[in-house]
Amino acid sequence: MIKVFKFGGASVRDAASVKKLGSILRQFENQPMVVVVSAMGKTTNALEALLVAAKTGMNEMQKQLIQLKNYHLGIANELFPKPNQKLIHQIEEYFSGLLEELLHFNDQDFDQWYDQVVCFGELLSTLIVSDWLNANGIACKLIDSREYVVTDNRHRSANVNWIATEQRMETLRPFFNEHRLLLTQGFIGRGSNGRSTTLGREGSDFSAAIFAYCLDAADVTIWKDVPGLLNADPKRMEQTVQLYSISYNEAIELAFYGATVIHPKTIKPLYNKSIPLFVRSFVEPERRPTMISENNNDDSLIPSYIFKDNQLLISLSPRDFSFMDEDCLEAIFGILSRHQIHTNVVQTSALSLSLCIDDRPGLAEAIIRMFGDRFFVRYNHGLQLLTIRHYDEARLPDLLASKKVLVEQRSRTTLQFVLGE
Repeated sequence: MIKVFKFGGASVRDAASVKKLGSILRQFENQPMVVVVSAMGKTTNALEALLVAAKTGMNEMQKQLIQLKNYHLGIANELFPKPNQKLIHQIEEYFSGLLEELLHFNDQDFDQWYDQVVCFGELLSTLIVSDWLNANGIACKLIDSREYVVTDNRHRSANVNWIATEQRMETLRPFFNEHRLLLTQGFIGRGSNGRSTTLGREGSDFSAAIFAYCLDAADVTIWKDVPGLLNADPKRMEQTVQLYSISYNEAIELAFYGATVIHPKTIKPLYNKSIPLFVRSFVEPERRPTMISENNNDDSLIPSYIFKDNQLLISLSPRDFSFMDEDCLEAIFGILSRHQIHTNVVQTSALSLSLCIDDRPGLAEAIIRMFGDRFFVRYNHGLQLLTIRHYDEARLPDLLASKKVLVEQRSRTTLQFVLGE
């Protein structure tokens, strides 16, 4: 059966990383495989910066464009001691196409142009990786994922047309008669209007799940620069513990609350076909991975801690002193939904509603405009949200030391605190 591997930007950030990727693939030489690759390093961030520069001035945009091109050419030249003129020419052609898109950039339709620009990151990455693999005895066929991942015409967070995508993916099966390895891009698809679309930031995980679902893969492996799925961010907490086995449901819960290792959309298609997902160390591939599957026996053994900074706490109270009843809540959440505002914590009382949401510039003012006519609106900036799955009461004093608890939400399995200094 087919395996699906996904390598993120850190796994192809330089020539040494590309070679490491190749050494991993050599360990699976007899296995038919789809390999999904992200943009190199921080390329997506650089492409986003180019869009900003396109609005402010040609000189700054061209300067950043040259820097990004030199970054990719530098990796290509290091991978091929003898200059690979065909590859260099193809890279130059991609950057000419990128420049063309930037010159036609229209800020009135930012999301569409965003997708046309940022897709170049994955296209460049897979071009370079595929050339190096083929030149070093790891035969692969490069395919354009936009020909197979069919989406609607929504940009920056496109929805997959699963029926059309499955039909397209069926045409890939004959390729495995001649090619053991198909290499493709994560994150990108194509809408019915022929324009490139993207699946949302970190959407390459989702791309891997889409290919796995449509091709009935044996499993999916996401290669990361961490040992596996940890119970907390090691930058936040000392003595983190690896979660070796969790269920699909637990993974979805962790993703919902903000764990960043797995993209929230990734789990559902794998769950639907009982396809296991492994999170493995790119740095130490021999280490035992995390497995996400139907098995829920170990879900509650280890507490997991998820920190989210830059939180905004909103409190709404009806101006007419009416109750916060179902009709009132329906109106509030309808407005939030139309503005694509996701709530991380919701707490109600008879006369008020508290909402914890991810903050962004101008959001508090926008909330006041949305609700100020009907509600008294109060808010706090610069807060932190701590979510604990399968919490251990004994650790709470240390975690909450020097913090002010503004909101506490508790269930049998999950404890959440909105914290201020």
